Amino acid sequence: MARIVAGVDSSTQSVKVVLRDAESGELIAQTSRPHPDGTEVDPREWQIALDSALEEFSAQKIEAISIGGQQHGMVVLDSKGEVIRKALLWNDTRSSNEAEEINAEFPNIHQRTGSKLVASFTASKVRWLSKNEPENAKQVAGIALPHDWLSWKLTGSKDLRTIFTDRSDASGTGYFDPTTNQYCGDIFSFALPGQSGVHLPTLVKPGAIAGYTSSGVPIACGAGDNAAAALGVGATVGDLVISLGTSGTAFAISDHGTHDSSGEVAGFADATGNFLPLACTLNAAKVFATIAKTLNLSFEDFSSMALQANPGADGLRFLPHLDGERTPNRPNAKGQFHGITHSNFTPPNIARSAIEGVIAGMVYAWRAVEKLGVEKKRILLIGGAAKNRAVQEIASLMFSAEILVPESGEYVADGAAKQAAWALLQTETAPLWNLAQPMKVSAESDSRTEEAVASYLDLISSI
Repeated sequence: MARIVAGVDSSTQSVKVVLRDAESGELIAQTSRPHPDGTEVDPREWQIALDSALEEFSAQKIEAISIGGQQHGMVVLDSKGEVIRKALLWNDTRSSNEAEEINAEFPNIHQRTGSKLVASFTASKVRWLSKNEPENAKQVAGIALPHDWLSWKLTGSKDLRTIFTDRSDASGTGYFDPTTNQYCGDIFSFALPGQSGVHLPTLVKPGAIAGYTSSGVPIACGAGDNAAAALGVGATVGDLVISLGTSGTAFAISDHGTHDSSGEVAGFADATGNFLPLACTLNAAKVFATIAKTLNLSFEDFSSMALQANPGADGLRFLPHLDGERTPNRPNAKGQFHGITHSNFTPPNIARSAIEGVIAGMVYAWRAVEKLGVEKKRILLIGGAAKNRAVQEIASLMFSAEILVPESGEYVADGAAKQAAWALLQTETAPLWNLAQPMKVSAESDSRTEEAVASYLDLISSI
């Protein structure tokens, strides 16, 4: 008889729930529900979506549950545990000035929290609240992250002291030290001055039972989405994960913390007790969709056309900064073609340069992580665009390495399900489920690609 665990991915756009066998990892069922659009959302909408998704599995005996969720968001609560205002999400940039204020006040903040702050971090949003909505700020008795709040709602508690979190999500607040596993009270007090006794979620160790649902089902500690995804694909120390969704991320599992003074790399924690240095780009799969549409091609035909071109696209370079850029931090950057000639400005070269440009951004992101003493033994390629053959082959060429492509799945929800199984079975480490082995993609080294990579890195550095 299978012991069923539920893993939840409460992302910006939707909630996804998977049910898996705690011991084997076999997928039993999955479902999803949409979330409202926007950069600020009433968190109660997340609860409605999650409750609806779980109701679909009411006939199943779920023995443990865990929630992975979007990082950084700010949920502010009053003394009665009620939501004071809509949650500000990671992609709400109104707090960019406040991030710089905190960085200026604490010049060594990266040494303590692992990261220089940008608008996405919770601390930046808390300071924005204190400056722009003082009446709301005065009511704040507790602050939670999205997955903290949802886990807490599952318990049915109104006691702020029972809200819990994990290292991975806490490390994205901007007021938590992932090395000492302690909150930085002085940073938090600067972000929210004049408020004493504000409750921050209690830290729960990986694999521990953090609480119970109102019906008595154990709840694991949960994780930030990137940490949950890493756990879901089975990433371990020495693994680099390249994720190509709407945006791109390059993150590695490391046995030591990182402290990047440039701000390009966020020094997060992972879901197992290790660390997860991460660099993010704003432009990934959405670029492919835009160029495919421009060329009047389906995504499949776009991929085929890209493979018709020579490596390096005959010297054509495309900087895909259509939404500005995060790594390097160039919010006002624009997309650019370079090296256009009469002979190379062709649809196949345009298609290939789009893919090469995006992958070059991920190479740049990885180089930023690598500078911090993080090694890579394997490269895993995930995200919606990872299924594309042209993307796979070009990634292997541009990284000059074998690329492992895990089976398509809901990686964040799967990671949360592993956490639930870990807590349920009380094993020393997360379970090693015998799931499908990653597909291996290895392209032969090509001097034209090497030249293209060097050219792209120079262009990216100069924008």
